[in-house]
Amino acid sequence: MLNVNQNAPTWVGEVQISEAHDADLHASNLTNWQQEYDQTSRGSFYGSIVELPFDGLQVFREHTSQALQQKCVVWPDSVWLGIPLEEQPASRINGLTIRPDTIMCRPGNCEFQLSTPEDYDLFGLVVDQKNLLKLADIHGLDLNWKELTEHGRLGVPDKTLEEVRFLLHRLLSVEQNETPSRLQKDIVLMAILEVLKVETPQPAKTQSYYHRKKVVDCARSFLDQHVDAPVTVTQLCEVVSVSRRTLQYSFESILGVSPIQYLRFTRLNGVRRDLVKASFDGTSNTINVGQIAAQWGFWHLSQFAKDYKQLFGEQPSQTLDWRC
Repeated sequence: MLNVNQNAPTWVGEVQISEAHDADLHASNLTNWQQEYDQTSRGSFYGSIVELPFDGLQVFREHTSQALQQKCVVWPDSVWLGIPLEEQPASRINGLTIRPDTIMCRPGNCEFQLSTPEDYDLFGLVVDQKNLLKLADIHGLDLNWKELTEHGRLGVPDKTLEEVRFLLHRLLSVEQNETPSRLQKDIVLMAILEVLKVETPQPAKTQSYYHRKKVVDCARSFLDQHVDAPVTVTQLCEVVSVSRRTLQYSFESILGVSPIQYLRFTRLNGVRRDLVKASFDGTSNTINVGQIAAQWGFWHLSQFAKDYKQLFGEQPSQTLDWRC
């Protein structure tokens, strides 16, 4: 996982603005998160994060231009709320579809997966668990922590979502008013409590979801352990002990891509990650693209170069010579 910022953050007042033209570098721009992003749609990438940090509270808006498979971990002893902007295409958290009336919720220090479409915008709120529970107690609100963090998505009334989105739009605007930082923080915390007061857990409704999720998790674990091997769909079926049809359906319903697409995307992104790292740490002159491609299981270099350019909009050698 990369921890290199492509561009130094720009500060406008107290708002921090970061931009990147690589998905994984963009992932590293979000303060105190551990993330790895794989691009899955074709074309050059652009991402931006507008962030407003407080003590024990993080507020941000994230934009990504390409479809992504994301692995995310929020900072410990916290809870994250992910609120898609109005009229966003459907996304998935751990394979569960996020509808217009649902938001995402995960505890800190717990890995989760997001599948997001092209041109996606999301508000994020991360709050310290102890501070949130203390504030809830002061206001007489009994938060069911297990219920909040168990399923990954919460149903919220349209009016509440509309009000919270309006607040976050104003708060993260570059043209901020002169509202003191402490008052801004209190306003956000009260908005979080309002959301949690009216939320309804939205668990998976069928047992088949858990079976499909287990199939995908098992297959992904095997692929992570065999990154340089020419794994086939038949081999994955044998490893997971399911039919080809079940494997296909499980991947498409949980991740929104086929097993073959997932295998190709993750390995192309793995190559790109290594090339970008070499470009930034000054070792690009000693790196051979073909060797890196082979380490990720690509043996037909002409086909690899074609697939790489189709996905990222540039040749592997251009990535290796990248300077920003």
